[in-house]
Amino acid sequence: MQIYPTDLTYSQWAKIEKLFDNRKRKHSLKEIINALFYIAKSGIQWRMLPKDYPQWQLIYYYFRKWTNEGLIEEIH
Repeated sequence: MQIYPTDLTYSQWAKIEKLFDNRKRKHSLKEIINALFYIAKSGIQWRMLPKDYPQWQLIYYYFRKWTNEGLIEEIH
């Protein structure tokens, strides 16, 4: 997987990792957050997300879920 300038560092991830549950997933939550940061910084459309990230529908699902739960605001 390619590394983008918007990706979280390990120390940044360590600070927010505790906000999430530890259940096993196909895609890591760090990947999903990196994709959200990429979209936020670049201003691209959801469907234009690079193929290095999980499918845009999954990223959008977590964005809506975390927004409704207030988690996005807590991360910021």
